[in-house]
Amino acid sequence: METLVDWSRAQFALTAMYHFLFVPLTLGLSFIVAFMETLYMKTGDEKYKAMTKFWMTLFGINFAIGVATGLIMEFEFGTNWAAYSWIVGDIFGAPLAIEVLLAFFLEATFFAVMFFGWDRVSKRFHLLSTWLVAIGSNLSALWILVANGWMQYPVGMSFNPDTARNEMVNFWDVILSPVAVSKFLHTVSGGYITSSLFVIGISAWFLLKGKEQWMAKKSIVIASIFGLLASLFVIATGDEAAYQVAQKQPMKLAAMEGLYKGEDGAGIVMIGALNPNKKVDNSEEPYLFEITAPKMLSLLGHHDMNAFVQGIKELVYGDEARGIESVAAKIERGKKAKEALSQYKKAKSEKDEAAAVEALATFRMYEKELGYGYIKKPTDLIPPVGLVFYSFHLMVGLGVWFMMLFMSALIISFRMDITKSRLFLKAALWSIPLGYIANEAGWVVAEVGRQPWAIQGLLPVGVAVSNIDSSMVQATFWLFFILFTTLLIAEVRIMTTQISLKAKGESHV
Repeated sequence: METLVDWSRAQFALTAMYHFLFVPLTLGLSFIVAFMETLYMKTGDEKYKAMTKFWMTLFGINFAIGVATGLIMEFEFGTNWAAYSWIVGDIFGAPLAIEVLLAFFLEATFFAVMFFGWDRVSKRFHLLSTWLVAIGSNLSALWILVANGWMQYPVGMSFNPDTARNEMVNFWDVILSPVAVSKFLHTVSGGYITSSLFVIGISAWFLLKGKEQWMAKKSIVIASIFGLLASLFVIATGDEAAYQVAQKQPMKLAAMEGLYKGEDGAGIVMIGALNPNKKVDNSEEPYLFEITAPKMLSLLGHHDMNAFVQGIKELVYGDEARGIESVAAKIERGKKAKEALSQYKKAKSEKDEAAAVEALATFRMYEKELGYGYIKKPTDLIPPVGLVFYSFHLMVGLGVWFMMLFMSALIISFRMDITKSRLFLKAALWSIPLGYIANEAGWVVAEVGRQPWAIQGLLPVGVAVSNIDSSMVQATFWLFFILFTTLLIAEVRIMTTQISLKAKGESHV
C-alpha cells in the first residue's frame, strides 16, 4: 500500500508540475496579447498588429500543450484516486464540471476566431474574441482553484453515513471560501508575473541580437507595467494567503517557517538554513543560522505583532495551558468515529433500527475527526519541513527579484536607450526560467505543506488512493514522464523556431 500511495502521489505530482509549466503563461500572455490588440485598435498602426500576432502565436502553442496535460491530470482523479473521487466527487466534481461547460467552451469558441478571424470578422469582434479568450482562460483557473481551495479547507458539505460520501449542502460556501478566493487571486497574479518575464526575456533576446527593436521595446514596456502591477497584487494576495494558512492550516505555516516551538511575537526567517538533525522530539536547534524579521510572522498570520504562533511541537503534542489539543486526542476520537460508522452500517444491514440510531448518534459526536482515525501516529501529520521551508523562501526571494526587474525595466526604458543596457537585457533573458521555478515552488508549499492530507483534516492520501496494482502506476508514471518531456521539448522547439523566424523577418504569423 505504501508503494502504491507513493507512486500515485509521484505520478500526480509529475502531471501537475508539468501542467503548471504551461498554465502561468496562458493566464498572463492572453491578457498581454489583448492589451496589444487594443493598442492596435486605438492607433491603427500595423506594427501593433504584427506584434500582437507574434505573441499570439506563442500563446497558442503554449495553450494547446497545456490543454493536453490538463486533461490527463483530471483523468488521474478517476484512475489513481478512485476512493477520493467516490468520497468527495459530489463536491469536487462540481467546479471542474463548470470549468469545462463554461470556461473551456468559452475559450475554445473564441480561440478559433482569435487565430483565424483576422480577415474574416470585424476588428471590433476580433478584439472582443481576444479578450474573451483571456477571460475564459482565467475563468478556467478560477474553477480549478476553487476545487483546490476546497481541498485545503473543506466547507459547504455534509457527510452521508449511508453512502460514506461527502455531499454538497451550500454551493456558495465552496465558491466563496476565503481560502479558495485567496488561492485564485494569488495563483493567477503569479501567472501574470511569469508571463511578463517571458515577454520581457524574449524581447531582451531580440534587442541583444539587434532585431525587431520597435516591437521588443514596446513589448518590454507593456509587460513591465503588467508585471509590476501583478507583483504588487502578489504581495497583497500573499499576505491574505498567509493569514488564511495560519488560521486554517497552522501546520503548513509552521513548516513554511521551520517553527518547531511556538512563540509569542514570532518572527519571519528572511534568510536561513535548517538543521537537518532537528526533530520535533529532540533538543537540537532548528536552524544552522537565520536572519529574522522580529514579530512579522505573528503580524502576517494573526494581524497582531504579539500573537502566539503555534509551532510543530504544540500542533502535534498539544499545549493544555493554551488550549491546544494534541493529535493523539484527535486520533482517538477519529477511531471512535470509524467504529461508530462501522456499527451503524452493520446495524442498518441487519435492520436493527435502535442500534443504528445509537451508532449514528455516537458517530455524529466524533464525525469531525473521522479522518484522524486513519492516521497511524501523531508525527505522521508533520509534512517534509525542509522541502516546504526552502520552497517557500525561494518563492518569496524570487518575487522580490522580479519586482526589482520590472521596476528597472521601466526606469531604463523611459530614461535611456534600453539597447545599451546589455547587463539588464541578459538578466531579463535569464529570468525567464526563474518565473517558472517560483510558480512550481509555490505549488510545492501548497500541496506538500498539507500532507498527509488529500483533503485537509478530512481524508488522508492513504485512504484516497485507488485499489490497483502499483506496477501499473509505475508504468504509467514513466510513460507520462516521456510523453510530457517530449511535449515540453516540442513546445520549446516550436517556440524558438517562431522566435528565430521573427528575428530573420521570415515569420508568417
